[in-house]
Amino acid sequence: MEEFRRAYERLCAAPQDAVLRRLRERGEAPGRARLDLTEQSLSLETCGALGRLLPGAAHFAEVALGDCGLSEDGVKLLLHGLCSNTTVKSLDLKGNNLRTTGAEALGKLLRQNKSIRSLILEWNSLGVWEEGFSFFCQGLGANNFLQKLDLRNNQINHHGAGELAVALKRNASLQELDLRWNNIGLLGGRALLNCLQSNKTLKKLELAGNNVPSDILKAVEQAMDHNQDRQTILSETQHRTCVLSKEILSLKDEKTKQFLDLMDTIDKQREEIARSGRISAGRVSQLQEALNEQHSIMNSLKAKLQMTEAALALSEQKVHNLGELLSATKQEQASMAERHFAELQQQKQEGAEREGKLFRDLSASNEKNLLLRNQVDELEKKCKVQQDQLFQLKQDLTNTTAELKLRAVQAEERLEMEKRRFKQSLEDMESLRLKEVDHLTQHMEASERSMQDRVQRLEAIRIALEEELSQVKAAALTERGHAEEELIKVRNQARLDEQRVEHLEEKLRLMTEARDEAQNCCLKQKQMVGEAQVKANQLSLHADGLRRRIEELQQDLNSKEQEKVTEVNKVKVELQEQIGHLQAERTAQEGLREKIAALERQLKVLSSNHREALLDKEGEISMLMEKLRMKEADISRMKEEEAQRASILQNAIMAYVQGSSLGTHSLRK
Repeated sequence: MEEFRRAYERLCAAPQDAVLRRLRERGEAPGRARLDLTEQSLSLETCGALGRLLPGAAHFAEVALGDCGLSEDGVKLLLHGLCSNTTVKSLDLKGNNLRTTGAEALGKLLRQNKSIRSLILEWNSLGVWEEGFSFFCQGLGANNFLQKLDLRNNQINHHGAGELAVALKRNASLQELDLRWNNIGLLGGRALLNCLQSNKTLKKLELAGNNVPSDILKAVEQAMDHNQDRQTILSETQHRTCVLSKEILSLKDEKTKQFLDLMDTIDKQREEIARSGRISAGRVSQLQEALNEQHSIMNSLKAKLQMTEAALALSEQKVHNLGELLSATKQEQASMAERHFAELQQQKQEGAEREGKLFRDLSASNEKNLLLRNQVDELEKKCKVQQDQLFQLKQDLTNTTAELKLRAVQAEERLEMEKRRFKQSLEDMESLRLKEVDHLTQHMEASERSMQDRVQRLEAIRIALEEELSQVKAAALTERGHAEEELIKVRNQARLDEQRVEHLEEKLRLMTEARDEAQNCCLKQKQMVGEAQVKANQLSLHADGLRRRIEELQQDLNSKEQEKVTEVNKVKVELQEQIGHLQAERTAQEGLREKIAALERQLKVLSSNHREALLDKEGEISMLMEKLRMKEADISRMKEEEAQRASILQNAIMAYVQGSSLGTHSLRK
């Protein structure tokens, strides 16, 4: 970490103190290799230095850059450096307001990087622009190494969900995907559900807070469970194959060891045979020496021929015995070789039998796998049967609800009372809003007074700055650039706030539609009650037999009425909270708009003042230039007049000198 800090100081002309402090703390603290710069506002120069250091100089397993306020260019430089990195496993970029260029840079990173396994992009704006998000989805489809992706609160709509679904069809490595608190809706949920038919690696998919229907969420959960079961089965089969392969390798090792032992025994027997042959050759040489000695003795001592013949006979007998011994040893060697060959054949047969047993075990395991697959199919059939039973139970519930509608009149009266209370609460909220508007107008008047004081101060500053025109020009240019940057930032924030307001207005519209649907249901229930009353008049004869059943149904109705009252109270509380949030956001937006208008007015006043000062100074400069030109013309005219006078005086002097006697005398000399 100390080397990384030094390299950062060397690359940056003006390194940030907060970054250096964080790097020193991380360098002193022992632990894993992790670059944590969360909640540090990183400049463009710092982002460029980190982008140049991350490819090879640093060996970090995790990089945390959450809530750093990164600019589009800074994110591009950082991600360009991470494209060639091979050590980073986890990247955290939450809360950086990434948009088009950030999404494109992330798509390029996913295409080129092969080490990142976890990517956290929470609280960004990747889904606002469809082109950039489509580029990001293309990079995700081409990546085969990422396992976890967090896209919470990224303003992803149904178009973005469709792009994600296309990417998930091609991706074969992603296991966890978090899409909570976006705006995917019904179409996006269907697209993601359709892509899960081809994607078998995704284990976890979070879709809460996206206005996705419950049946699609249940289908997604079933698909995730199916993928998890499939992954477990695949892992078990892989484990079994690994165990079988290890057993086969162990058997092969045992066979090779036995074969090597046999080869060692054969080599030892060959060495013993060679030794016995050497010994016999030595004995034969000794016998030949003895024969030579005997022949010399026979040549020297002819008298002792008989004795030598006897000795020769004895020696021949010995040679014959030795030959018999040699033949016997050869026969024994042949028998030993045959025995070893038979043993080798038996071992080969045993090895073949073991291999056959292993192949049989493999076939049995394959049959077991087929049986397991059949069991899975049977379980799926049972699930379908259970779904049919659930559908029948739903039909029974609808029949019971039709019977229970006879007692819905009391619930309607309670709903009317609650509507009146809701109207009163709305009137109270409007009165509060009027009071807040009055408070804001007072605040605006105070701000206008402060602005007038500031204008007077600016006029005094303008009078002082007119004396130093060159310095004023440079300061005006810098202030104008800063003001334009602040204007751009404020406009971007205003756009984000407008988008949030639009999102909340859509939610309000959905809530009003739900309320209208509930009112329509109430009207339908009233019509049904009228029809039921007519039928009750017709069926008054059967009332005695149905009283007992009505009492039982009354108990059920009381319990359901209590549940309905609790649900209605919850809905009321949620509506009141949402209305309060919306009004607070509206007031905040109005304050922001007023601030933007005030800033624009200040900018206009400043620009007009600066323009007038510049025009005045330019007029003064032109006047001075004209005066200089007039002075230069006067000077040139004076020079010409003086030259003419000098020439006239010179001519007069020369004429006087020539006309005088002095001139003649000087000429004679």
